[in-house]
This record gives sequence, structure tokens and C-alpha cells, in this order.
Amino acid sequence: MITKLLGALSLTLAVLVSTAGAGETEGPRYLANGALVFPQNYREWVFLTSGIDMSYSAKPEMMDHSMFDNVFVNPAAWEAFKRSGHWPDKTIFAMEVRVAGTRGSINQAGHYQTEEMMGVEFHVRDESRFKGGWAFFATDGTQSAEILAEMATCYACHQTHGAVDSTFTQFYPTAKPIAIKAGSYQDR
Repeated sequence: MITKLLGALSLTLAVLVSTAGAGETEGPRYLANGALVFPQNYREWVFLTSGIDMSYSAKPEMMDHSMFDNVFVNPAAWEAFKRSGHWPDKTIFAMEVRVAGTRGSINQAGHYQTEEMMGVEFHVRDESRFKGGWAFFATDGTQSAEILAEMATCYACHQTHGAVDSTFTQFYPTAKPIAIKAGSYQDR
């Protein structure tokens, strides 16, 4: 009886250990050339916000289309952020950019997101790997993400305007109050 009970307990523990990380997002992984391995499950991460036609320029370029951006963060980073108000090492933000539709099915006004992907950008915190701790990557959404050069404008813009740890937490309605309460929020 005790042997059967111990056997069942061992099996239960083995299953718990083997599934403990199931569904959790690992930190960033890279190819030999430095590209970010595309995290295929980023749409299952924590959704932070969505924007439409956002531009950080005083004189934005006129486009012939509208676009949505959806921002997700890996679950482990979100859990740490909720405790501290800071984005921890190995944080990965994914910003998916999609074409906005105006006429489709029964929609007569406003915009909706289409299936057409314009690209995916990643903002990755990996302090042992990147000068300043953060790097940006871009991809069309079908392959590994290539690192953007440190001179790209996104680096300086995020350093100057990022409300928390060089991130645009000011646009994340569920994260902003956490950062304010933790005292990590800078009004920029």
C-alpha cells in the first residue's frame, strides 16, 4: 500500500516538475548571427495595449493606410513588473503592426484589425548582451528578428521618453498605475 502511494506520489511530482514551465515564456534566444529567435507564441503573452496610427514625430508622414500596433510582454517579465514596478532582465516586448481595415463584413464606420501583418518589433532587455541593457529587433513576422543598429532613432527616443526603464509604459494602461505606485514611473 505504501509502495503504491509512494509510486503515485513520485509520478505526480514528476508530472508537476515536467510541466512547471509549460506555457511559460523563456527569456530571449539568439541565433549565431545575433538575430533574435522569433517567439512564435508572443500572441499568448500578456497584452499591454493597442494603438492606431501612433506617431512620435511632430510632423508625421502621411500614409495611405491606417495601422494598429498591439503590444505584448512575456509573462515572467509581467509577473516581476507587478511586484517591483520595473521591467526585469530578460524582458521581451513584442509590438505587432497590422493594417487597419475600414470596410469589411458589416463594418460601416471606424477601424478594425486585419490579418495583414506589416511586421513585428521586439524590445529586449538582456543586460549581459547589450550596451545599455536593451536592444531592438525587427522582422516581417515570418523569420528571426534582426537587431537594429544602436544608432537607430528608437534607442535615443526610448531613453529620452520612456516612462519606466526606457519603455513606453505611459501607453500601457494596466502597467502605468503599477509603476506609479512603485515610484518607478517618470512622467515624460
